[in-house]
Amino acid sequence: MPSSRTVLDLRRGNRARVLRRFLLKGESTRAQLAEECRLSTATITNVVTDLIVEGLVEEAGVHPSEGGRPVSRLSTRRAGAFALGVDVGESSVVVDLYDLGLQRVDRETGSAGHMVADPEAIVKTLASAVETIRSRNEHIEDRLVGLGLGLPGIVETGANGTATLHAQSLGWEPVDLDALTTAVGIPVLADNGATTMAIAEAWRGSARGVSHGIAVLLGRGVGSSVIVDGSVLRGLSSSAGEWGHTTVMIGGRRCPCGARGCLEAYIGSDAIIQRWKEAGGNPRSDEDAITELIRAGNSQEATAVKVLDETIEILSSGLANLVNLFNPEKIIIGGWIGLALADLGLKRIEDQVRAHALHSPGRHFSLEVSELGNDAVSLGAGILPILRLIDGHND
Repeated sequence: MPSSRTVLDLRRGNRARVLRRFLLKGESTRAQLAEECRLSTATITNVVTDLIVEGLVEEAGVHPSEGGRPVSRLSTRRAGAFALGVDVGESSVVVDLYDLGLQRVDRETGSAGHMVADPEAIVKTLASAVETIRSRNEHIEDRLVGLGLGLPGIVETGANGTATLHAQSLGWEPVDLDALTTAVGIPVLADNGATTMAIAEAWRGSARGVSHGIAVLLGRGVGSSVIVDGSVLRGLSSSAGEWGHTTVMIGGRRCPCGARGCLEAYIGSDAIIQRWKEAGGNPRSDEDAITELIRAGNSQEATAVKVLDETIEILSSGLANLVNLFNPEKIIIGGWIGLALADLGLKRIEDQVRAHALHSPGRHFSLEVSELGNDAVSLGAGILPILRLIDGHND
């Protein structure tokens, strides 16, 4: 029995290595797979045969012959599996359906109708959006391998496998994720939104091939996810990366989490709007206030320019702290606020980060905007059930 288990584990590991390589790098040949995965030709032949039988890999043609036997090209069979990825916000959800090639094939959105909804409203909105997108795609139900959630808070998984969402900044009590998702009949996995963004950037975005990087997600909340040796740093209870709640000013502005002086209390969207109002700004609508602020800043309206300059200075200081702590080779800015601030002047932010950081780590990093934009959180969430499939948990 122990020998049989060892052989099974070895086969599962080989399968995972080959399938992961397909998803990360695309088309290949058996010889290339053997070299890149460091497996024997015989092992690759067996693994590829099994993946073809599973419907996850397919023959994609042949390379032109130069006198010898034609060489078969292999690729992921995009229709072999599908996954749902959900970006869960404070008041809305975005549900995306992805194929095995991580291409989006459908999208459904839902709004709970409030700037910050309660968990019950989010549950109803999420359930409705998921049901709608699945009803439109009934023909792939037998190949739908799971639902992934990118959530606005800490997702803590207990020893018994139960997951709990801690969204302190939203004023929510801890939420059992079994209560957040109705019985959908497929595996449900969840993680923090900044973490799913980092996963997406590592697989399909700006962090591909990066060993030491940081993804920062700026919206109403402020978060980050640290990539170390190509893997996400999680900490003891999966709360590593709560950068938005590092203190930037003792006794400073009240943060939604209840503390004072947090970074989020200065550069989260609500905080930026509030600071503009206190400085004399008068937005017509809170929902469009950031757009109005940036428009006013571009028109050189003095108050708006001052608020935006201060916001970029505070953001740069916070990023410099990450540079000093983690010595990344790359920092990736995402989230709708992050993208808006980067659009004002990415080079300006990078220069200020270097000015605040220690000289040595400050020389080594680059600052980039998320390649995936506002799709990063949902794509990373969709990758969660794909990772489960890769690891052989496709029951």
